Amino acid sequence: MDFLRPASWEEALAAKAEHPAAVPIAGGTDVMVEINFDHRRPEYLLDLTRVGDLYEWEAGEDSVRLGASVPYTRIMENLRTELPGLALASHTVASPQIRNRGGVGGNLGTASPAGDAHPALLAAGAEVEAESVRGTRRIPIDAFYTGVKRNALAADELIRAVHINKADGPQQFSKVGTRNAMVIAVCAFGLALHPETRTVRTGIGSAAPTPIRATAAEEFLNAALDEDNLWDSGRIITPSVAKQFAELCAAACNPIDDVRGTARYRRHAVGVMARRTLMWTWESYRGNARTMEGAA
Repeated sequence: MDFLRPASWEEALAAKAEHPAAVPIAGGTDVMVEINFDHRRPEYLLDLTRVGDLYEWEAGEDSVRLGASVPYTRIMENLRTELPGLALASHTVASPQIRNRGGVGGNLGTASPAGDAHPALLAAGAEVEAESVRGTRRIPIDAFYTGVKRNALAADELIRAVHINKADGPQQFSKVGTRNAMVIAVCAFGLALHPETRTVRTGIGSAAPTPIRATAAEEFLNAALDEDNLWDSGRIITPSVAKQFAELCAAACNPIDDVRGTARYRRHAVGVMARRTLMWTWESYRGNARTMEGAA
């Protein structure tokens, strides 16, 4: 196994173009596990730890450009207001040591359905900035996951950053694991309210071959909120609406039985998390609305 260690982004792109099968490594959370267990033996490892701009982020007027290697710890500390769903998900990643090294780019590159960042990115409607020596493109998160641990990157492309709209409403993330830390998700759920567009987006992890959205559940909830004028009135969501939303989220899943949980349990847990996160986010939205009314 050869070790490639570019000192700049341009060198990294050139190395990837010359060796398309080279496996990028930054935090190494997933790659090193596969290598240590001899599940993977790439001909080349492409070390990106010396590429400084991968560790930078910038907040624009409407969105955040998050470098692929920005550690989860920095997201938790610096972007809790702009990206609350992703900050909550970052709290659940492994251990403090891994949160200090791992970043969202690794989750995306591995494309494991159990990656903690995926539900939050789906719920927020992120875009992945991919680049090669041929140029740059932005891939909508809904089109990024193409199969089990497969993504839409071309062989010569690397992930440079993720573009995520700043939260314009409450967001939540919930995860079920077999213990409280250093655990792969049995299943996970992300939810984001987008009051500006009067829409709701979801993200489900570890309950299908790829991270997915519960689109039928979103469409149902969007219609219910609009029909009852809840965005403007700020009234509570009825139990029947919450129940139907949860059932539709569970129905969107296509899970498997494995050592961490059964398919039946995963569907049930996703439904429970969907109902709970809906109640949490809506109560937060109502509370914010009341605060603004009082200030006015």
